[in-house]
Amino acid sequence: MALVCPMNFDKDKLRSEVRLTYTQVAEDPAGDYHFHRGAEYAAKHLGYDLPALKDLPLAATEVFCGMGNPFRMGAMENGATVIDIGSGGGMDCLLAAKQVGPNGTVIGIDMTDAMLERSGGAARAAGLANVRFEKADMTRLPLADDSVDVVISNGVINLAPDKEAVFAELFRVVKPGGRLQFADIIMKSDLSEDARNNIDLWTG
Repeated sequence: MALVCPMNFDKDKLRSEVRLTYTQVAEDPAGDYHFHRGAEYAAKHLGYDLPALKDLPLAATEVFCGMGNPFRMGAMENGATVIDIGSGGGMDCLLAAKQVGPNGTVIGIDMTDAMLERSGGAARAAGLANVRFEKADMTRLPLADDSVDVVISNGVINLAPDKEAVFAELFRVVKPGGRLQFADIIMKSDLSEDARNNIDLWTG
């Protein structure tokens, strides 16, 4: 998708449709959606460790619908502060929380109440006190400047209508020498303005 949407693009409608889609996933993970979900999919197709996923609460893994594996770029260091942009049910956050240990911190950022309820419950069920979840837009993070060691994200930044604003915000919160580890969808060529204005293509 383009870095910036056309002038007449309805960004509020896009956010509403994205929130609706992932609310439905949170409430009915076995429903009929256009994307794959769950731990078996993550292990078979994305390279996650299945035994590690099976150690996590089902509330986190059954709604996982990422499209890559940010951990293949490197593990999280002990004591690190990590944020997950678009944390969904919290699967990646729980994996990161185990890697950073009790002296580290993981913060999941999501805009969908139903997913935040799931992820918070999953963290409590897993007994991981070093992870928390906050409701926020990825262009307005509730974090201080230079406060994050690693940003992870999995198939979410492509949903942002203004990606320049997203990366500017990530640059603000990441410490000097910090890094981004994200998996996402990219386009090899520009789409037409009609296609970029089509909400269904963004969410589907």
